[in-house]
Amino acid sequence: MKKFLLCPSIVRDAGLELTAEVDSLIRENGGTAVVCPLADGEDISLPEGLCYSTLEREAGDAFMAIAFGGDGTILRTARAVGEYNVPILAVNMGNIGFMAELDPGDISRIRDIFDGEYRINRRIMIDAELCRDGQVIYSDFALNDVVIKGVTKVIDIEVSGDGQPIYHFSGDGAVIATPTGSTAYSMSAGGPIVEPDADNIIVTPICAHALLARSFVLSPERKVSILVGSEKTNAAYMSVDGRDAVDVRPGDIINICVSDRVTELVQLTKRSFYRKVYEKLGEKR
Repeated sequence: MKKFLLCPSIVRDAGLELTAEVDSLIRENGGTAVVCPLADGEDISLPEGLCYSTLEREAGDAFMAIAFGGDGTILRTARAVGEYNVPILAVNMGNIGFMAELDPGDISRIRDIFDGEYRINRRIMIDAELCRDGQVIYSDFALNDVVIKGVTKVIDIEVSGDGQPIYHFSGDGAVIATPTGSTAYSMSAGGPIVEPDADNIIVTPICAHALLARSFVLSPERKVSILVGSEKTNAAYMSVDGRDAVDVRPGDIINICVSDRVTELVQLTKRSFYRKVYEKLGEKR
């Protein structure tokens, strides 16, 4: 029996109405469902009639996770199930929703899963290590991006690939993104849109005070290193997939490489990535 984890944002899916509808749909088709609400300490009242648990407890033997929310909800789900290779079906209840496959009105397509009529899209992730005085003091992994940024002032950044200098500039910071994250902060900072099925690392400066500081699209074999504050000693931070800021001090080095972890996203429709880009970012007619 297929076990589904239903992962709703309690803000986006108020009262878990859509989650309950999908729960019924899964059970009607012979599956089981466990609801794993995503909340940040909110005092919530959960409706009765559903089975509740946590992603961490249930991911080990899950067949699939279904995330209800925006891209942030999908990122949180991916982090929780990343070590178990649980595929994720994303239902968009946010604004842009680049990673989402279905809209709320399309949930009847979930029946296709029981007939095996779906595909799995593999997305790379990246690992990040923050090193201080030669020691790793923090490590994490991301599906979208790692952001290094000044707190209130510009910071000094040296970027290298496999130990070879790429550029050295002062500016607001830098985004190191996966192809999945190329349509997020990296794109807003002037970076390229990269097909999400590609295996690349994208390095994009944020408001660099240097004419030649442009985005680089690197091979997945590269190890990207960012030295912060070799000249300017302003305060900085690192954020991984939009999570809480981690303090970065002058002289710290952030090493980033492609992770052994991957995220698997479920595809039920035939809508291409190009179509999604046009619909989400194209001109309104």
